[in-house]
Amino acid sequence: MSLRLINLSKTFLSSKTGDEVHALKNINYSIENDQFVSIIGPSGCGKTTLLRIIAGLEEASYGKILLDNKQITKPDRRIGLVFQEYALFSWRTVLENIEFGLEIEGVKKSERRDASLRYVKMFELNGFENKYPKELSGGMQQRVAIARTMIVKPKVLLMDEPFGALDSQTRNSLQKFLLDIWEKTKKTIIFVTHNIDEAVFLSDSIIVLSQRPGEIQSIFDNKLRCPRPRDRTSEMHNLVRREIQNLLEKERAIENDQKY
Repeated sequence: MSLRLINLSKTFLSSKTGDEVHALKNINYSIENDQFVSIIGPSGCGKTTLLRIIAGLEEASYGKILLDNKQITKPDRRIGLVFQEYALFSWRTVLENIEFGLEIEGVKKSERRDASLRYVKMFELNGFENKYPKELSGGMQQRVAIARTMIVKPKVLLMDEPFGALDSQTRNSLQKFLLDIWEKTKKTIIFVTHNIDEAVFLSDSIIVLSQRPGEIQSIFDNKLRCPRPRDRTSEMHNLVRREIQNLLEKERAIENDQKY
């Protein structure tokens, strides 16, 4: 599997002012199979917009995306997207939520139920198969959402701040859980976050975007600098964290200078 972002740029008109807004500029990056890549940057730098373009939900103003040399211009079943909001169907049980994608694809009821039960086990949701979303904790709801996306076996999994709404203890637990799932499935994951520690703990590579228009400011080869298993308190983990923090603080200073 190979995903290539080639000269991606995005411009749109502000709904408030009608002015032209430059969201992304000249994004070039290649992601190979099994990689876990995080994207981090200042608020409003285009991280979510970039994910939506990769998912085929928005069109780039310039440039293109190639997945296995096929251009992505619309939603593609090979690419799954997990949002920060769990987006579960309140009227469907855990099993019914997880098997939804297979239902849409026309998979027989018995087959999708068997598959859903396997994912219940993989995602440690045993005993909650017949519960409804309102009966689950936030962390469990997000596990259901991720399982529902992964059951259709996308080649690329996009995650837009999936743990951003959770408390720190649950967030740390789900980070470890996600790494376990990634080790088992070897999906290519592109993970947007505002949390530097999260990016350093999870990722093989970390892309740091500049303030709007978002450009690639730096790429950290974290797999070499912080090999797994990772210790959040280690000297190298904190060194990478400080380097990213310094880059983001410089961007924030530039933004403040431009405001005034």
